[in-house]
Amino acid sequence: MAAPLSDHDEIVRREFTKQAQAYAASALIVNNDRLERLIQLVKPHAGARVLDVATGPGYVAMAFAAHGCDVIGLDLTEAPLAIAEKTRQERGLTNLRFMTGNAEQLPFDAQSFDIVVSRYALHHFVAQERMLSEMARVCREQGTVVIEDLVVSEHPVRAAYQNRLEQLRDPSHTQALSIRELLLLFTTCGLDVEHVAAEVLTQSVEKWLANAHTPDERAEEVRALIAQDEREDLTAMKRSIFGSVQQRC
Repeated sequence: MAAPLSDHDEIVRREFTKQAQAYAASALIVNNDRLERLIQLVKPHAGARVLDVATGPGYVAMAFAAHGCDVIGLDLTEAPLAIAEKTRQERGLTNLRFMTGNAEQLPFDAQSFDIVVSRYALHHFVAQERMLSEMARVCREQGTVVIEDLVVSEHPVRAAYQNRLEQLRDPSHTQALSIRELLLLFTTCGLDVEHVAAEVLTQSVEKWLANAHTPDERAEEVRALIAQDEREDLTAMKRSIFGSVQQRC
């Protein structure tokens, strides 16, 4: 029997129901070049069994399906899954299905997948170790686990400032980790790291706030904090705001 949803799970469902359409239309999320770069990094073989955890509008799952993989996209929230299913049908992808489920309690047997991937989701989880451990559990031996997510500064004060910005914008945000913390998390979950990459992504602040439907009062506080950051470089976000890690199970 599935465990009842936590209070934070309910927040995630509420926020991503509200954000579903805007998130699915985000240039960062839908960008085909970024999706193709992920595929080329993983190099899946035709027929590979792939699980996309916290799939949202399903673009990562569809990218793997388009390369001949047998894919399941799982998400806690029905609204983005409805968008994903509509797009799947429009693209005629018969080797892909979507389902609701909790990433902290994946409804699959151990070693069910060749590739387990999650993009832009880890920072929405309270139990991040539990999520990654579940991804590792359902990945076969010598399979691949891939995480793409925000990263923060290695300096705790800077990291806390960036996470505060994110939490004000979107209450479903829990904590983005530094690269060092991510590597420690992977090691704790029994994963060997094969590839690490980081790059800077620039987004329009106003679009970023609008996509999350951030209330006006909170949005003003975010703008003020960003302005202070630009003057004083309090987060180092200009240099380190995105990370990707690939691991072999």
